[in-house]
Amino acid sequence: MESQVKIFSGTQSMYLSTSIAASYGQDLGKMTVSRFSDGEFQPSFEETVRGADVFIIQSTFPPSDNLFELLLMIDAAKRASAKQIIAVMPYFGFARQDRKDKPRVAIGAKLVANLLSSAGVTRIITMDLHADQIQGFFDFPVDHLYASSIFLPYIQSLNLPNLTIAAPDMGGSKRANAYAKYLNCDIVICYKQRKVANKIESMTLIGEVEGKDIVLVDDIVDTAGTLAKAADIMMERGASSVRAVCTHPILSGKAYETIEKSHIKELIVTDTIPLRKDIDSSKIKVLTVASLFADVFKRVHNFESISSYFIS
Repeated sequence: MESQVKIFSGTQSMYLSTSIAASYGQDLGKMTVSRFSDGEFQPSFEETVRGADVFIIQSTFPPSDNLFELLLMIDAAKRASAKQIIAVMPYFGFARQDRKDKPRVAIGAKLVANLLSSAGVTRIITMDLHADQIQGFFDFPVDHLYASSIFLPYIQSLNLPNLTIAAPDMGGSKRANAYAKYLNCDIVICYKQRKVANKIESMTLIGEVEGKDIVLVDDIVDTAGTLAKAADIMMERGASSVRAVCTHPILSGKAYETIEKSHIKELIVTDTIPLRKDIDSSKIKVLTVASLFADVFKRVHNFESISSYFIS
């Protein structure tokens, strides 16, 4: 007998999960989260999941309650005899801690992988990991989707006359090269140096941008300092316009203000992380990943290929 599909959502990803479930063609599963006065909480499934393929959707952006809520939901599904437990993490938090880049630091991404494994996950579905090698931290399937399948058609629809793809740093050169190759256009690279996190010490531009319509490509936009500085340098060098596409809009600190004051004409992001409701920016455009994830759910459940979403 074919197993049922049950889709559940963590508290902070409900806005996206509702759209994914609608695209899949069914309602979200019923669950509650009981909260104690000291801040402790306990998720509970309010319908049977026995023998079902359970998809639990939760991006693990700060605070860490989001990650722990996901872990508790996984444990609850395991103890309720779910057949498969698929953790759907559109944004995989702590991914920037993928290695020891200096002495006496944790490898946070590996720790998160261990926690998910111990909790009882049988599969991970995520999007645009900050470091591809994080897939190797798991001993079960990881479906690593790329937002390029959403961004590339949008970039093409802009019909920019002198399109050039740009990497905001050396680490993003592989991603930018894949975009440039697909779009058959030139590429430029920004070389930046930092002494501390979230603060750029210096930036150098490698490549010609005069008269070009630049599209910066990155996986995360956090403080937006890198994008803003890159856009300023490119406009000073004679670029016609600068846009940016970033999968995960963390947008911490003064990021919204930085974007508004910058030369960035448009920032295109996905809804893996919700934007702040108290700020409305005319420069930020959100493209949804709901239908993409819903289709992947169907393919995973039916044991079909999802390689078409692996355009890096």
